[in-house]
Amino acid sequence: MAGSANLNVMMKTARKAGRALLKDFTEVENLQVSTKGPGDFVSRADKQAEATIKEDLLYARPTYGFLGEEGKEVEGDDPTRRWIVDPLDGTTNFLHGLPHWAVSIALEHKGQVVAGVVYDPVKDEMFWAEKGGGAWLNESRMRVSSRHRLIESIFATGIPFAGRADLPVTLQDLARLMPACAGVRRFGAASLDLAYVAAGRYEGFWERNLKTWDMAAGLIIAREAGAIVEPLTAGGDIFDDGEVICSNEPIFDAFAKVIRKA
Repeated sequence: MAGSANLNVMMKTARKAGRALLKDFTEVENLQVSTKGPGDFVSRADKQAEATIKEDLLYARPTYGFLGEEGKEVEGDDPTRRWIVDPLDGTTNFLHGLPHWAVSIALEHKGQVVAGVVYDPVKDEMFWAEKGGGAWLNESRMRVSSRHRLIESIFATGIPFAGRADLPVTLQDLARLMPACAGVRRFGAASLDLAYVAAGRYEGFWERNLKTWDMAAGLIIAREAGAIVEPLTAGGDIFDDGEVICSNEPIFDAFAKVIRKA
């Protein structure tokens, strides 16, 4: 299935950045690494990927705004459209030689994400979606899992590190959920966690303390695959709160009831 012109720009840009990152990934020991905060690393490859993505996207659409993880936000001449980019989601995995990381690009229009791509260069998997057009993995349509029992379901989350304040509540989540399900995975890349829900690889995902660029592309992909996506706190706002919960429809209420007890 062919996407829109904007989506084609996003895919082309994600693949270009992914190829460059893959070259660096094979020489991970030689990367120049600086510390941004406890357990939060940024590499030369990360910064270069964002610079490449920013240059290509703003060349293709010079009036759009740009929000990325590594640099200062750019206000576009068109205030209704903005690129939202995580050039390397799963940086810590990348730096440790773990082959699970992705390039994430979303397009926002009038405050709503209308298109997203999450590209995993190691596996050459391009997850993508446009509003109203369904969700796709490369050329194949994706749908969420059809499992309807928690005890048969696998979930994903992020487990806080380095003494982060939200660690206790996440441990409480796990203590309630793990006896009721088939397993919980912590793979270290929220964009891929959301894409995996869309692909039916996980039944659901929840996490706190996320940034807009961590979620934007993955959220529309999950929604377009049929997932229910809500703020973790009922009545909240996903991007403002930095929290999200999502799953297929059959288990959402039971899953949310367990997690929202916190």
